[in-house]
Amino acid sequence: MSGLLKDSYNRQIRDLRVSLTDRCNFRCFYCLPHGEPPVAPKEQMLSYEEIEYVSEIFVSLGIEKIRLTGGEPMMRRDIETVIRKLSALKPRLHDLALTTNGYFLPDRAEELKEAGLDRITISLDSLKRDVFKRMTGIDVLDRVLEGIEAAKRAGLKPIKINAVIVRGHNECEVADFARFAREHDVWMRFIEFMPLDSGHEWSREMVVSGREIRERIEERFSLVPLKVPRGSETSSRYRFADNAPGEIGIIAPVTEPFCGACSRIRLTADGQIRTCLFSTVEHSLRDVVRSGATRAEVVEFIESVVEKKEPRHYINDPEFRQPARTMSFIGG
Repeated sequence: MSGLLKDSYNRQIRDLRVSLTDRCNFRCFYCLPHGEPPVAPKEQMLSYEEIEYVSEIFVSLGIEKIRLTGGEPMMRRDIETVIRKLSALKPRLHDLALTTNGYFLPDRAEELKEAGLDRITISLDSLKRDVFKRMTGIDVLDRVLEGIEAAKRAGLKPIKINAVIVRGHNECEVADFARFAREHDVWMRFIEFMPLDSGHEWSREMVVSGREIRERIEERFSLVPLKVPRGSETSSRYRFADNAPGEIGIIAPVTEPFCGACSRIRLTADGQIRTCLFSTVEHSLRDVVRSGATRAEVVEFIESVVEKKEPRHYINDPEFRQPARTMSFIGG
């Protein structure tokens, strides 16, 4: 079976984000600042066999890219097992990636590559030890930097580095991050602060706009827009004008929404389909699969849920309601 998975606005859904766990060993203030999250019971979590089964169905419906997320996905035991299972979906699956905080990479980057992982994205919110500790709740900057080098050695390229830029915390490091991209030949991705924190302390005043991020970079380095079709990409991409290594991407969902070309759908660790990062409604694929539904019935359910995908997020609307579940549950 093959086909195109489209929503009611005729957007083709090509990208699936699969959260492997809602657990995390970091406590980033924009995600999990208040101690341990209320972790879902183990029996509610999708097994690797269930993830493999539904992922194959998604790929048969036109999904081309799968990104494994969390929480911290490498806290899920034997993550290489599920990577091997999903890697077997190639070449219909064009891209298999992982988003991680980098803590476990020094010891396991090679194993991830050998299991079939194509690419990796590593979160790095500060290059300063004290700021890193304040933002993440853990004093392990050196280990994350070591993890980036381990990923490079393993050939998990291109390596993307995500930094959530928050006013009053790390906005003064934007140009330093750009220098880091040049010196280490990585793709730096700057992300606007979004209302997905567990403390519900997000405010518009804390958002550093994509425009300001670019201006801060260009105070030190000239940028040239990459001449590539943006399509459904979340980032505006730039190269350095002097042709230095590395790349800059700016993801500005608050000030420059890109919903019109969205190609993403999300599956939480406990098997709920989310049609938007900011959805207030979830759809239990887990319950359908465990009810003994036939493959055709699972396909029908997925297609019906995709039809309900929102036209856009509503962050900038007066009636916006923050999702009940934070980023650690939803998957980035």
